[in-house]
Amino acid sequence: MNVGIMGLGVYIPDNYIYAEEIAKKTNIPQWVIEEKFGILKKPIPGPEDTTSYMGIQAAKEAIKDAGIDPNDIDLVIWNGGQHKDYPCWLASLKVAHEVGATRAWGFDMEAMCGSMMVGMETAKSLMMNNDNLNTVLLVSGYRNGDLINYEVPETSFMFDLGAGGAALILRKNLNKNLILSSAFRGDGSFSEQCVIEVGGTKKWPMKPEDANKYYFTVRDSEKFKANLNEKTMPNFYGVIRDSLKKSGYSEKDIGYLAILHFKRSAHKAVLEELGLKEEQTTYLENYGHLGQNDQVLSMKLALKEGKINSGDIVVMVGAGIGFVWAATTVKWG
Repeated sequence: MNVGIMGLGVYIPDNYIYAEEIAKKTNIPQWVIEEKFGILKKPIPGPEDTTSYMGIQAAKEAIKDAGIDPNDIDLVIWNGGQHKDYPCWLASLKVAHEVGATRAWGFDMEAMCGSMMVGMETAKSLMMNNDNLNTVLLVSGYRNGDLINYEVPETSFMFDLGAGGAALILRKNLNKNLILSSAFRGDGSFSEQCVIEVGGTKKWPMKPEDANKYYFTVRDSEKFKANLNEKTMPNFYGVIRDSLKKSGYSEKDIGYLAILHFKRSAHKAVLEELGLKEEQTTYLENYGHLGQNDQVLSMKLALKEGKINSGDIVVMVGAGIGFVWAATTVKWG
């Protein structure tokens, strides 16, 4: 019994913000935005681009790519952003309805920017343990860029956040594009170091002035930086190697790395650490960081450009505020 990726879908809004404009908003030189932050441009939502709408468009593309009838879908898992159309609301069922998956049930889950890998592992486990689950739609919409204040320098590591949607169709016993093993690590010492301080039950009811404070902040920037420097990359490499090892492979077997967008120096450090060439990944400098969509976007671009071939070992990897690190190994073809 196995679970494979049957279809991929991506949605990118038509609107972009360019490095020059980000530089003006942040008072950071344009060359720093482009060379160090690694952002030439990034998509931002238009008037119609609600979180669910972007996921729905990606889901439709994934269904078309898979060549299935929407009624074949047994389950829809929303693994997109918590910043959705409405608070306390199931986006999964909205997606199911809009794409015509009339037989499907659904639920919402998130592990921040590690959600795609967690969603794949969750879907795989459910499919392997339930005879009536054969086809699952994983769908994500993301626009956490709404929650960034360019005047808060402590959150500059999130200035690359953009908007978009991504989706996967997973099929039991597909016998191709096999989802192998995943690995995860978490560290709760980060849990309240980078948060939106209003709008939750920690500070309720909201006051009128809270609407102007609805953005990410870092409470102790020095402590946060120290935590990141000490723990981020070791855990990042750890989940990649754990996922590969559990799948029967090592980093020498990686054919393609579907990696999230982060600063250019970190991207290059990962390639050097794993012994990979530039053509074995895609640096998303024309997209920025689209949260849990990055890995699917990277794979979609790589397939179009011929960077992924049959038999390749693909590792999807990401990390999310909170902090969680996640990786999944896929054998393509």
